[in-house]
Amino acid sequence: QVQLVESGGGLVQAGGSLRLSCAASGSVSSIKLMGWYRQAPGMQRELVADITTGGRTNIANSVKGRFTISRDNAKNTVTLQMNSLKPEDTSVYYCAATIVEYPSLIPTDYWGQGTQVTVSA
Repeated sequence: QVQLVESGGGLVQAGGSLRLSCAASGSVSSIKLMGWYRQAPGMQRELVADITTGGRTNIANSVKGRFTISRDNAKNTVTLQMNSLKPEDTSVYYCAATIVEYPSLIPTDYWGQGTQVTVSA
């Protein structure tokens, strides 16, 4: 059984910063892609940023220059540093990962439970 557990959401004023963290636990053999998505009420879930095992990142244009994604392969964690936050960044943020798990060794997509980020004007 594999779990993704997120932490770090909350309420912040516009221009402020938050850091989201996500840790994978359980029968993890290795993790391929890790990333963050967000979904605002009435909107589709959208990619915010993802990162490969080798550290190559893909950042959405809407957050480029403000958000940074990083990962620690030894700890099976991924972090989203969010700076210069805007009210339009308000969403539920979800961690996602493609995990190769024991004993099947089949890559499977997993999602975290979501964490609320609210940016006030």
